[in-house]
Amino acid sequence: MIKRIRALLERKQLDSEHIKKIKAVSKLVGLPACRPALYLKALRHRSLVAEKKLAATESYEQLEFIGDAVLDLIVSEIIFKMYPDAGEGMLTQLRSRLVKGEMLASIGRNIGLMDYIELGERVKNQGIEHSESVLADAFEALVGAVFQDHGYDPCRDFVERLYQEYVDFDELISARDNFKSMLLEMVQAKKMPAPIYRIVKETGPGHEKIFDVEVRVDDEVMGAGSGKNKKKAEQAAARSAINILRNI
Repeated sequence: MIKRIRALLERKQLDSEHIKKIKAVSKLVGLPACRPALYLKALRHRSLVAEKKLAATESYEQLEFIGDAVLDLIVSEIIFKMYPDAGEGMLTQLRSRLVKGEMLASIGRNIGLMDYIELGERVKNQGIEHSESVLADAFEALVGAVFQDHGYDPCRDFVERLYQEYVDFDELISARDNFKSMLLEMVQAKKMPAPIYRIVKETGPGHEKIFDVEVRVDDEVMGAGSGKNKKKAEQAAARSAINILRNI
């Protein structure tokens, strides 16, 4: 009831353009905007703050701070549930990929966030709202606004829905510089020679081949793995080797 009254009071202070924006953002988030001012702040670029002579805290930067922290926790929880057998190193690297600016900007672009970012007159028509840094920052601020407005669980559901819809987790996992990169960094730290990958067997018909790969470090087989292509098999072998090397 209190939230509803607060929302009504805040809406009465808004012009028709801002009310329209709040409705659109509420639909995007999938939750009512109980505190409309939070969402307007989350989408307000610093150029507008300077132009309107508002307090420095009235741009999205403050909400970006809390959104960044909440996003780290939500993404950690998502991948922890998705990959229960993964080690700390793999989870840390995957989280890093999922919360880096490029990824956040991509999600922001997919949901059309650039259409809602409010800019000062002097910088309009310069494409600032399409830049990676602005989209990433605004997305974090929006997460911060949802968290402040509704708490952790609804915010987690909102973020998880977007990641499931717009992120290919399998592609990230099998990326060339994932497990293979981790293994290379690990052996270099141990002053060991670079890993060497070798296909030891190919089975199945041409269109459904399975590749078996082994990875050697210092002429010793450190891991083995299989996959539907050489890239996936090498990643599997590298992952196996990482688990072994951690115990050496």
